[in-house]
Amino acid sequence: MKRLAFYCLLLILMGCEESSTLQYPETQKQAVTDTYFGEDVVDNYRWLEDDLSEETADWVGRQNDVTFDFLKKIPFRNQLKERLESLWNYEKIGAPFTEGDYTYFYKNDGLQNQYVVYRYKEDKAKSEVFLDPNTFAEDGTISLAGLSFSKSGKRAAYAISEGGSDWRKVIVMHTETKEITEDTLVNIKFSGIQWRGEEGFFYSSYDKPEGSELSQKTDQHKLYYHPLGQPQAEDALIFGGTEAEKNRYVGAQVTEDGNYLLVSASKSTSGNALFIKDLTQADAELVPMVSDYKSDHYLLDSEGSTLYLVTNHQAPNQKLVRVDADNPSIENWVDVIPHKEHVLSISSGGGYFFAEYMVDAISKVFQYDYAGTLIREIELPGVGSVSGFSGKKDDELLYYRFTNYANPSVIYSYAPKSQNSALYWSPPIDFDPSEYVSKQVFYTSKDSTQVPMIITHKKGLELNGKNPTLLYGYGGFNISLTPSFSIINAVWMEQGGVYAVPNLRGGGEYGKAWHDAGTQMKKQNVFDDFIAAAEFLIQEKYTNPDYLAIRGGSNGGLLVGATMTQRPDLMKVALPAVGVLDMLRYHTFTAGAGWAYDYGTAEDSKEMFDYLKGYSPVHNVEKGTAYPATLITTGDHDDRVVPAHSFKFAAELQEKQQGENPVLIRIETNAGHGAGTPVSKRIEQAADIFGFTLYNMGYKVLPEKTKGKIKG
Repeated sequence: MKRLAFYCLLLILMGCEESSTLQYPETQKQAVTDTYFGEDVVDNYRWLEDDLSEETADWVGRQNDVTFDFLKKIPFRNQLKERLESLWNYEKIGAPFTEGDYTYFYKNDGLQNQYVVYRYKEDKAKSEVFLDPNTFAEDGTISLAGLSFSKSGKRAAYAISEGGSDWRKVIVMHTETKEITEDTLVNIKFSGIQWRGEEGFFYSSYDKPEGSELSQKTDQHKLYYHPLGQPQAEDALIFGGTEAEKNRYVGAQVTEDGNYLLVSASKSTSGNALFIKDLTQADAELVPMVSDYKSDHYLLDSEGSTLYLVTNHQAPNQKLVRVDADNPSIENWVDVIPHKEHVLSISSGGGYFFAEYMVDAISKVFQYDYAGTLIREIELPGVGSVSGFSGKKDDELLYYRFTNYANPSVIYSYAPKSQNSALYWSPPIDFDPSEYVSKQVFYTSKDSTQVPMIITHKKGLELNGKNPTLLYGYGGFNISLTPSFSIINAVWMEQGGVYAVPNLRGGGEYGKAWHDAGTQMKKQNVFDDFIAAAEFLIQEKYTNPDYLAIRGGSNGGLLVGATMTQRPDLMKVALPAVGVLDMLRYHTFTAGAGWAYDYGTAEDSKEMFDYLKGYSPVHNVEKGTAYPATLITTGDHDDRVVPAHSFKFAAELQEKQQGENPVLIRIETNAGHGAGTPVSKRIEQAADIFGFTLYNMGYKVLPEKTKGKIKG
């Protein structure tokens, strides 16, 4: 007893540090066996896929109890939250746009959960609130997910998302009176709202699934037309719904003059068929323009019967073509802005085209007329990313937004005819970009491919191998990571943190070839690129494995999961968010089957099954391995990448983890894949993620900061 008392006293004198071994909630095993090409695969946690069960809800509650108990003991968690709130709290506005008699713009006063839509007629000082999503729900969890106006601007249809779900409701209103004019449309998903004059609009949806709408498979997308004043049940099916031609993503575009409807139909996230309908003819049929799914195409603009299309058909970096609507098949397409060395993104407004080229993930913009004649290169404010330059043909002013990793987003106006740019808005933010440096490097991946990466940090950083470093990646679905400012990442860099973003294969930074080099049987290239980025940062002494965290969301969550299971020695902290983590079953949930272009499926072939199983994070957690400190994040309303992926990965890691690094899962309630998440939830989550990261890197106080801000 005396010896026990002595040790208790010793613990008190040492500060009563809690045991570093966490007691995780019990996760029962209920084995389900699947057989692929003669091989049995056991899934012990299949029951966690049932998001309607009380057992899953209980597990979620118990996991959150453990996670938040750990997080609340991090000594500087509240300091991070306070700094995030302070930095976030400045007025943010969007570029103005005109609809009918009004000019509209989005604005957030600072910490509002959702942006508010304002409008004015002539005097901006007399702006009024047109639509305030903060009034939809007290906690901000119902968000505005789309807003579209009729041609005259007298009607508007807006979409809302509840709890972050991809399912939408659409509400129609009279813009002058703000009166809701008919019943709410429901069960709309992955849809735009394309008006046909004043009469009605086109929208897309799946049939509501039996069972859970948040997890059941949905793969028959349909296009409908809704005439104003008609019950939704009577809306006309325009396209889709046949088993013979299963399309998982169907969308519509209507030309600005309202004369033509273009329908895009896709089986996966890459490649689409294209159809056209003459809306001026009452009995016109949908006419095929492109019948295969080998390339991507969409309408950019039109002049009379001349259509301008963006395509990567025989143009892996994309090009602009024109075709007459009366003879729209692909053999009649004529180049307007031909294929070039760099990837093209293009917009139109004010009677011109604006071609943005990505040069090693950095923007360059050129103005063209409708004949394809180059007018000029537009001088940008610096090295970074640009977006905008879009509007109606008669707009005299267009707007564009410029940003990079160190510079908050700034809006400029641009007069296409006089070619003059002017500063329209700059953010009143408590952050000084001049204190930071952002540079691009190229490093060598495993197969000798050169991969670009942008590294941003405070000036004067000492390359001593001890800087907390956040390596962020995505690498998939032809998505390009171009430089952009983030309040969250700014707070990380204020702590002396390094922020590094490589442009991995699988992305779109170098066109279709770069994308394809990270898909299906080449997916390992993406993980190798990410691993090589980490090794570069360590070799160049930005950091070392004890101060390196890796982060990514969705497909980027898969990236983190695969990297940490393949190279657990390489990082101290892993942060997989809303990740695709069970590669054998991802295609059985919601619209996941549409991702097969990037991943392939376990049913495709024995070779593909073996390949997927070889890197699937859920299936590659090995007992007795010391994995990095891991904070998995997901939302209980995520119906794009269902939370079961994260649940099963957490269960596997908690069972098999060797050593003292914690494995926690933070499950946000009433939240989805990310879009529309209230500001309050985003701040809390960021404070938890950065707090967890720095704490597990060994920090007991925040790293030293400058200018009298939070001190460690």
